[in-house]
Amino acid sequence: MSTLDRLHLPSFAHREPRRRWGALQLSFFCELGAAELARLFADDALIHLLRRLRATVTLGLVDLSSGRAKVVRRLNEAGIPTAAWLLLPEEGGYWCNAHNAGEAWERYGDFVAWTRAHGLRWERVGIDIEPNIDEVRAVRRNPVAILRALPRIFRCIAQNREMYQGLVRRIHADGYPVDAYVFPFIHTEREAGTEVLQRITGMIDLRVDREIVMLYTSFARPHGHGFLDFYARHFPAVAVGVTGGGVEEGLDPPPPLSWDELARDLRLARRHTDDIHVFSLEGCVEQGFLERLVDFDWGVPVESADATERAAALTRRMGLALRALDRPHVTSLAALAAVAVPLGLLALAGRALRDSGNGEKPEAPDVRPRLESE
Repeated sequence: MSTLDRLHLPSFAHREPRRRWGALQLSFFCELGAAELARLFADDALIHLLRRLRATVTLGLVDLSSGRAKVVRRLNEAGIPTAAWLLLPEEGGYWCNAHNAGEAWERYGDFVAWTRAHGLRWERVGIDIEPNIDEVRAVRRNPVAILRALPRIFRCIAQNREMYQGLVRRIHADGYPVDAYVFPFIHTEREAGTEVLQRITGMIDLRVDREIVMLYTSFARPHGHGFLDFYARHFPAVAVGVTGGGVEEGLDPPPPLSWDELARDLRLARRHTDDIHVFSLEGCVEQGFLERLVDFDWGVPVESADATERAAALTRRMGLALRALDRPHVTSLAALAAVAVPLGLLALAGRALRDSGNGEKPEAPDVRPRLESE
């Protein structure tokens, strides 16, 4: 095995989702600045609805302000379970990935100090694993920008992964269970036994207490519900969306889910898990979805067989591509040979055609023995 192969040997094994069938557990992500968050909870109506739904609020830590702390204390006093969603300053990448482990450690330290200063209570801490926000914006503006990340295919990310695993241990030591919010394609990478996506995008495969897969069909219309149905079975918890809100500057988000789309996605997710998350709380409030969820009929059948099979076929092809790319030196040599050999054959054939077209015959060598002059 080459040195490159040893450095890139995947450190994970196939995982089965840890199912917890039973009563529905509903949670809402919220990603608002402090001022907007205060306006969202300006009166008790929203807290009353969250109580009726027995829902958790997963609060994105866009800032660590006293205004945000005030809202968290209100949720604590009202008995609303609240989870901390760790976010970095935008200059640090905003989301956690293989390239900002040091910034994530620093941000968590600031979070702990802020939590203690304001006497806040948290159910869990979540690590949002996504590419650098500036890179996402660049690719949204110009998809060709993804090519800039291709040289990372030769990187080894084991050290940064271990730094994040150390952060998980630190969070555990502080008494919090740890969630990871992940893209569904990490499952395809595990099945393929590769690290390609992790090296290129910065996604990291961590051992945590619960993985919440982000299956946002608003970004994959009209076939996104097929991917939801296909991938949801492989994870213990599912996040659906987007109903509105979130980071929008420079990202040109698609239209939010309609009520019919959200209802479809919730029912599809319920096929596979009782642990369902919605992005976002502010989007649901704006569109009046929370009231409709109080008496929601989860048992209405949803047809998705064709879309699910299409998703399965695409992920199979993705797995093949990942296996090919996981050995970039071999792939590069094969690609070079695939180009060079046909070109060489074409050059030889062209020369043979030119020679035959000129009617030239090669001159026979003189093989008669020479007579030595006396």
